[in-house]
Amino acid sequence: MTPPSERIYHGHLPGKLPTRVKIVEVGPRDGLQNEQNVATEAKLALINRLSDSGLKHIETGAFVSAKRVPQMADSLSVFHAIKRHPNVIYSALTPNIQGFEIALAAKACEVAVFTSASEGFCQNNIHCSVNESLKRFESVLALAKLHGLPVRGYVSCVLECPFDGPTSPQNVTNLARSLLDMGCYEISLGDTIGRGTPLQVARLLDDVSKKVDPARLAVHFHNTWGQALPNIYQALLMGITTIDSSIAGLGGCPYAPGASGNVATEDVIYLCEQMGVETGVDLQKAASAGWMICDALGISPRSNVSLALRSQN
Repeated sequence: MTPPSERIYHGHLPGKLPTRVKIVEVGPRDGLQNEQNVATEAKLALINRLSDSGLKHIETGAFVSAKRVPQMADSLSVFHAIKRHPNVIYSALTPNIQGFEIALAAKACEVAVFTSASEGFCQNNIHCSVNESLKRFESVLALAKLHGLPVRGYVSCVLECPFDGPTSPQNVTNLARSLLDMGCYEISLGDTIGRGTPLQVARLLDDVSKKVDPARLAVHFHNTWGQALPNIYQALLMGITTIDSSIAGLGGCPYAPGASGNVATEDVIYLCEQMGVETGVDLQKAASAGWMICDALGISPRSNVSLALRSQN
């Protein structure tokens, strides 16, 4: 166990909340890829409802191996059939050139690449080293620049890795800076196994913010140990204004043993708006979208706010 004196954080803790945040809805991709497969029609209904709720960024699908992620095999059909809102970004995960070319055909508004801050997770997730993953992205980022398509970068295991243990904040900082220098416009920092606590988040963001403007960072917290909302609150206090979340708390990670779903979008909306932080999202409409997809999956929402709202209806 870490001695109590070493658990105390002595860095700078700003105390001002932002007036508004952007929520990046990852449920249709990061959420559903870790659930049982559902019909394409259910995915379309989900994305259309999420578009109607006021969300402005929806991760719509992934162009990855259908063998490894069969839940995303219909992503091209989904992109072609959704009812697009003019002010909504519909993004896709594209780990390689083949995926990027399909994303172009799908008319994705934006693409994303993903790596890890830990070698162990990188090897288990995408079967290469961290440096090798960056080399793979070079051609994707070059093509994206050629086509004028924005690229978002995901970094997994920013606090702790299921294989390597605690992650050095400096590793995360250097990796985030590398991805930005390569052409990513924003870096999403993921606590993939959901073990992080607010003091760990403070240490991490204190370090990363020395080399990366917080305006170019997002946080992506899983809720395995119930710390996602406290961690988001800490991040908001430190200048973060973009939050990844998944409707109804869907998701997990097949390559992170024991990891549960992403923080629920409904819970994030409620937390922010109760603190006077605008999200631009209609909570009732978002919750309704979550109920619909959970009914299709045959599961209950993993959002406390969603369950509370449903009990009132």
